[in-house]
Amino acid sequence: MIINFYGVVNTMNNTNNLAKRWCIKNDELPLYQHKNCLHKPLIKKLGEGSSNIHKIDDDLTYIETEYKPSKDLAILNKTNNQESRLVVTLGLKGHSRFSSQCGEEIIFNQGYTSITTFDSSIGERQFEANKHILQLRFSMNKNWLQRYFDETKTSQLFKNKNVQIISHKPITTQGLVIAQQIHSCKTPSDIKKLFIHGYAITLIASELDHLFSSDCEKAKKFSHKDKKIANTARDILYQEFNNPPSVEQLSIRAGTNQFKLKKLFHHFFNNTPYGVLLEIRMNKAYHLLESSHCHVNIAANFVGYHHASNFSTAFIKFFGVSPKNISKRY
Repeated sequence: MIINFYGVVNTMNNTNNLAKRWCIKNDELPLYQHKNCLHKPLIKKLGEGSSNIHKIDDDLTYIETEYKPSKDLAILNKTNNQESRLVVTLGLKGHSRFSSQCGEEIIFNQGYTSITTFDSSIGERQFEANKHILQLRFSMNKNWLQRYFDETKTSQLFKNKNVQIISHKPITTQGLVIAQQIHSCKTPSDIKKLFIHGYAITLIASELDHLFSSDCEKAKKFSHKDKKIANTARDILYQEFNNPPSVEQLSIRAGTNQFKLKKLFHHFFNNTPYGVLLEIRMNKAYHLLESSHCHVNIAANFVGYHHASNFSTAFIKFFGVSPKNISKRY
């Protein structure tokens, strides 16, 4: 079935749309038992690539996805788990996007680890035409996490039953090395499961470390008043993203100094003031392009860029796709 990114069936008269994008349900893709894993290739007319699904144990699954679609591709996915799951996704090549029915959008960027949780989700995974993507994904439930991590901290990650992003950070150096070893593994299939299992534990520990490391010293260091200062500064950036204050001005208005403000942003938002501003601007621009089909110059001006070329460079680096493509796509 060929439908557009909004789930509307195309007619044969709409040949331009048919040529530009494909949409398929996840369960319409073939699934084969292949050696020590389940193999799920793309249908030939959609492009090249597949997902290999390795069940490491009852509570932990490893999925390796490598695609190069011939057209813009959306894979519709409906998941209803009996128990909450946490997913660690490492983007080794390219970029993709997940758009859920409840409005949550998650960008999976090359060089970044994205950590998400969900009980159930309905949405679509979106891939750009002729772009090579390689992603390693580790899916685990709460029981698996509680074998290794504090139950109280683990439970805090699963407060929201819908899809939510917990963290989006550059892949750790150790994690990147291990991910490449897993991907390039040439171990015979009869012991490959053991090989992946050993490396998976180390990689997951590396990428989850910042979520479960002790916060005792940090808690003593920052007070409720500090959190209020950080939130005030972030709110100012949300309200004034088009013409933001300098870090010096921002810190004065929030009631602190530049040095302290940067430390607060790093602690509470895992980012710098400029990094938070960039996220706000890029997301605002994306939604404007998506909803209004406006010219790139208009979107650039809307979020405070005086030169469209600088805006386009920042947008491509952030999302992995040009703003012009977003405007045309929607």
